[in-house]
Amino acid sequence: MKKIILTLFIAGFVSQNAFAQEQKYDWKTMKPDERKAVIQKMSPQQRAALLHQFRENMVISELEVSQDDQPEFKSLYSEYQQKQNEIKSKFKPNEDYENMSDEEAKQQLNQSFEVGQQLLDNRKAYSQKFMKVIKPQQVLQMYQTEGRMRNKILDKKQDGPQRPQSRRP
Repeated sequence: MKKIILTLFIAGFVSQNAFAQEQKYDWKTMKPDERKAVIQKMSPQQRAALLHQFRENMVISELEVSQDDQPEFKSLYSEYQQKQNEIKSKFKPNEDYENMSDEEAKQQLNQSFEVGQQLLDNRKAYSQKFMKVIKPQQVLQMYQTEGRMRNKILDKKQDGPQRPQSRRP
């Protein structure tokens, strides 16, 4: 399932953007089945690096970051993404809600709020750093682009094979 979502996510980016010359594949002209085959042959680390590259290229393209500012922006954007992922990894939800005690549920809820606040604080801190490289309007656009990417992934997940939902008696 994860491979399908990743493939769909990458295919969406491929159809919208031109990618860096260091890619050894011409993703724009490849057929979906060819892209899927190439991606499936990659290691998880290679797929993660490819996804990072696609995301970075899409953001740079969307924001129209100048050639002079791209190296600094890429470095900062990569650092930001890494920090966000570190914060997100702190929260491991237990989705067995029905079998949780009230205290366990409250504890998990509070933990989710703490992680959410850390993500927001990180975003605020990095917005200041980004504004040293790009304009405030571009920073705002970058965060909106992130939201669209997230929504696109969620839409793809929902469009995937539907699992039957268990019904309560």
